[in-house]
Amino acid sequence: MEILKQKIRDIPDFPKPGIVFKDITTLLKDREAFRVMVDRFTENYRGHDIDLVAGIEARGFLLAPFLAYHLNAGVVPLRKPRKLPGQTRRVEYALEYGTDALEVHADAIQPGERVLVVDDLLATGGSANAACRLVEDLGGKIVGIGFLVELSFLNGRSRLTGYDIFSLIQYDSE
Repeated sequence: MEILKQKIRDIPDFPKPGIVFKDITTLLKDREAFRVMVDRFTENYRGHDIDLVAGIEARGFLLAPFLAYHLNAGVVPLRKPRKLPGQTRRVEYALEYGTDALEVHADAIQPGERVLVVDDLLATGGSANAACRLVEDLGGKIVGIGFLVELSFLNGRSRLTGYDIFSLIQYDSE
């Protein structure tokens, strides 16, 4: 996955001082790296009988549609508060630099549907944990949680115990 890692740039002090932001837009615009990313995600989840791919706002939105297309699944957006027009369910969570919340349409997932949750980055695990709670509150079954990047030094996996976690790229230190 070195080709992918080389395409991700660090943005220091974003969104606040002391945070090093992993910017994936530089990877997404590179056609070869993008193809490798799509192929690797697809290979990992092919055969898992996935009904829906739930993408966490905002960069999880970029991953969910291509993966759903290749897996013959639907897409469910997990959005920041007050972005969805219908009746929603909401879960608040802590970030490494504050708090936030995710919402999903109350009718987006039916009981028993098999859901893959995706996001660009696993840091502390707060948003992914909130996403899983939303899916399970609606009766969905989490098939897996996929990330492009994992900051393993932040130990986000500890908040996702019991789930099948996949990440393409791992950073062991800042």
